Amino acid sequence: MEELTQARRVVGAKQTRRALNAGQVRRLFLAQDADPALIAPLADLARAGGVPVEEGVTMAQLGAACRIAVGAACCALLI
Repeated sequence: MEELTQARRVVGAKQTRRALNAGQVRRLFLAQDADPALIAPLADLARAGGVPVEEGVTMAQLGAACRIAVGAACCALLI
């Protein structure tokens, strides 16, 4: 998670989906307290593309790691 504060990243479902479809993601982070209907398709897309998926953090933790003032359901480290 410390990587998120310094590395190139995208935050949010829409931007993350675009990056996954473009093959630009090296690791996907999903919040455990996010709506499953929102993050499940992203997890499936990542796994199909061979992108590691990390879960087990909260939306508040992801938001803080990405240096935004609100929680984040997902974010991705870019290549």
